[in-house]
Amino acid sequence: MNDTEEHVILVDDADRPIGTAGKLEAHRAGRRHRAFSVIIWNSAGELLLQRRADGKYHSALLWTNACCGHPRPSEAAGVAAERRLEEEMGFRCALTELGTFSYHAKLDRGMTENELVHVFRGLHDGRINPDPNEVEAFRWCTLDALRQEIRDEPQRFTVWFAKYVNADWPVALAPAA
Repeated sequence: MNDTEEHVILVDDADRPIGTAGKLEAHRAGRRHRAFSVIIWNSAGELLLQRRADGKYHSALLWTNACCGHPRPSEAAGVAAERRLEEEMGFRCALTELGTFSYHAKLDRGMTENELVHVFRGLHDGRINPDPNEVEAFRWCTLDALRQEIRDEPQRFTVWFAKYVNADWPVALAPAA
């Protein structure tokens, strides 16, 4: 399914569905919609980062968390997160939902994010086989190094991921010691 065919779930401030809209339409108009983000750790305590592919409809070539996207109109956020993690990064792992994060931000290419994001955590030490249409590159990074990179060069990261890091979401999402 391409970006012009996909639909997102429009939601109110309490995450109650109030309709649907085309994905690009929702982002051009800044309409509040449901999303998900997946933060993956490895057992060495590093976060998996992906650099978005050049063909993405916004935030291309920026570093971000392992996976993010939008549930389909009849799809639960957890099911969508599992689906997209496998589609984008080429692996599956158990995911745990840890809460929601809301934000509103202007992006490039005339897009606006206005999302209520369901955030998931997973642990993965195996093979990664990203889809080159989705992911330009990937790497593992410690939280301390990531914080420093975002302080030094915030323009290299997606708006939402920098917001997660600045709000200490990854600390809350770190694997249990």
